[in-house]
Amino acid sequence: MRKVREVIVVEGRYDKNTLKQVVEATVVETRGFGVFNDKERLALLRRLAAERGLILLTDSDGAGFVIRNFLKGSIPKSQLKQAYIPDVYGKERRKTVPGREGKLGVEGMPPQVLLEALERAGATFEDGETAEKRQAVTKADFYELGLTGGADSAAKRAALLKKLGLPERMTANALLEAVNLLYSREEFWEKCYGGFEADRAAL
Repeated sequence: MRKVREVIVVEGRYDKNTLKQVVEATVVETRGFGVFNDKERLALLRRLAAERGLILLTDSDGAGFVIRNFLKGSIPKSQLKQAYIPDVYGKERRKTVPGREGKLGVEGMPPQVLLEALERAGATFEDGETAEKRQAVTKADFYELGLTGGADSAAKRAALLKKLGLPERMTANALLEAVNLLYSREEFWEKCYGGFEADRAAL
């Protein structure tokens, strides 16, 4: 399976599931039009764009282009690559009727078509041995660090959000998602707490 360095942005979870069977990559959903009013998700996409670059891979229908154009206007052009799937008419197997325009979305595309779309977009393929799956930061880690479950957890999260340059209104769950998209568990501990052997009393 080919590995893509950039973060790939798709519309929904079925698109994400399909793509994860084709490439090894970080794939983030816009949750359809939900990204329009989700300031936390948009802020996360901006941060990911600055850190790793984004590839937009939306459906080829009108709704897909509305989402694509919104993100094009919200994120610096230099941090975006555009991947397009062809107009193919049909119906995904899980659906009882075709979409409004009768076109297959990302989830309905064959693997080779998705790979070609990413190649044309200029995706950075890091071929070779598959990278070892990195260990995630967990809710238990957050509890141990006092980021949840304590009287001063909100203040600790606020300090961490500031340190990481993330929106101050992020919930604990949104913060956990952002941390795992940006860092491995070891990188998170090193960046924020001086490594695994840091003095826990200072947390």
